[in-house]
Amino acid sequence: MKITLSLACLSSALAFSPALIAHQKRSHLKSAVMEDTATVTMTSSSSTSDDAPAKTKLPTRFDTFLKKYKGRRPIVVESDEVSFTYQDFATAVQNTEYSFQRDAIVPGMAMEYSGNGALIDIGAKASAFLPLQEAALTLLPGQTIGDIIPLEQTMDFQIISEENEEGQLNVSIRRLQYKKAWEAVVKLAEQDAIIQAPVIQVNRGGAICLVEGLRAFLPGSHLSGRLPDENLVGETLPLKFLEVNIETNKLVVSNRKAVVESQMADLSRGDLVEGIVKALKPYGAFIEVGGMSGLLHISQISYDRIDDLEKVLQPNMRVKCMIIDHDKVNGRIALSTKTLEPQPGDMLKDANMVFEKAEETAKAYLEKMERERQQREEAARDVVLSLGDSLDDLTGGADGDSSDPLQDVSDSLDSLLS
Repeated sequence: MKITLSLACLSSALAFSPALIAHQKRSHLKSAVMEDTATVTMTSSSSTSDDAPAKTKLPTRFDTFLKKYKGRRPIVVESDEVSFTYQDFATAVQNTEYSFQRDAIVPGMAMEYSGNGALIDIGAKASAFLPLQEAALTLLPGQTIGDIIPLEQTMDFQIISEENEEGQLNVSIRRLQYKKAWEAVVKLAEQDAIIQAPVIQVNRGGAICLVEGLRAFLPGSHLSGRLPDENLVGETLPLKFLEVNIETNKLVVSNRKAVVESQMADLSRGDLVEGIVKALKPYGAFIEVGGMSGLLHISQISYDRIDDLEKVLQPNMRVKCMIIDHDKVNGRIALSTKTLEPQPGDMLKDANMVFEKAEETAKAYLEKMERERQQREEAARDVVLSLGDSLDDLTGGADGDSSDPLQDVSDSLDSLLS
């Protein structure tokens, strides 16, 4: 009896425990949620199937095209011959197919100016960009891109970069002009031509000239009677090439060489020239004559002996001289003032008087030289004629003997006279 009562009490205690009550509540809540969900699903299904009207099927694009299709159309050829062949088409494609790789040369035109450059249409997927510094071989101060590149005019461009993130290329005109300029310079150098070029800059060593758009160096020692100062800038000078090297980008020119060559063509022995004393040496003086350097040897200054050259000539002194010899190949001339002396020793007594009468004394000297030349020729002819008479006497008129005992003497005379 006691055991039965204890089990009953234990059962009652377990029935009212908090854990058991919470478990029962969760089970009941879960069952209710599942029942409500099933009910809503069933209701929604039935509502959709009963209330929603049936949708009408719309025709597709293919259905529309199929409805309008009337079959294959025949190809109508108006003439028996077709003027455009596959070969013509391939040629046209080849001619219009551009290679947009670096260093490639492509045609294009400027469409608009953009900042410090221009946008160029070269047929690529994006417009190429031409910077101002690549627009011309030589840029003058203050020039803009609009002053150099016209709009909508077809020109050749060289691609100088790879595509950027936006597919844009950089192009250049300067590099094409640079190549053509070097080709022109090499050709002129091979012809040994005299060119005209402006001076654009001077420095301590000389001047910078613009030759076919290229910067050429003119050493100060090769300036003809000038100093490399600011007054030289903007002046056009005759030049000849001293060095042309494409690999090292070296271009050296000479003004003195061009002046000497042009003047030497008009100079001859006996010409009276005017120059300036540039330097005094123990053996004579160097006279600059029209850009050329001539030597006035101390023995050609006066017929009298000169003990002190500085008492006769001074640097920067203007003098008149006669050309007594010249070397046109190397541009050298030999000068003389003693041929201009009215009397021997006048250069030591009064040099200015000698220069004032230079034209008169030079003419008299040349006439004297001409008379002496004619006298020498007459004397030589008399010698030849007298030898001819001697030969007739020795041969005695014998026709059969073809040997000439004085043949060697005659040959020597011919060589002497020639």
